[in-house]
Amino acid sequence: MNNSSFPKKTALALTGLLLLLAAGCILWLILAKGPSDHCIAQIYQDGVLLESIDLSRVEAPYEFTVSGKGGASNTLRVTKDSIGIISANCPDRICVHQGFIRTPLLPITCLPNHLVIQLVPRDTVGPDATTY
Repeated sequence: MNNSSFPKKTALALTGLLLLLAAGCILWLILAKGPSDHCIAQIYQDGVLLESIDLSRVEAPYEFTVSGKGGASNTLRVTKDSIGIISANCPDRICVHQGFIRTPLLPITCLPNHLVIQLVPRDTVGPDATTY
């Protein structure tokens, strides 16, 4: 028996196992939280909630602009069950390239303009805790 191939086979088996585990996690994230029919879009700037929009109740698409410090601006488009940033004056425009979101998996962020858009299921909107 050649002992020099044993560590190579072990490393190959562990690599394959890790790849399978990573693929399984990615599939679970994609399939476990499919598109939600009842999401609230919460729009924050500098950590302050500017607006909450129930996306399931949007009857016609509309746009509005969020202005910030130093002339920052983001134009948002709201449609039934989705929201996205369609234009921004930040230097990289990563927020525009994120496209429209329909699930709570990943928020849209515009770091230069301090803007965050996140979706939350309608039944979880409310206080996280109550203090007496």
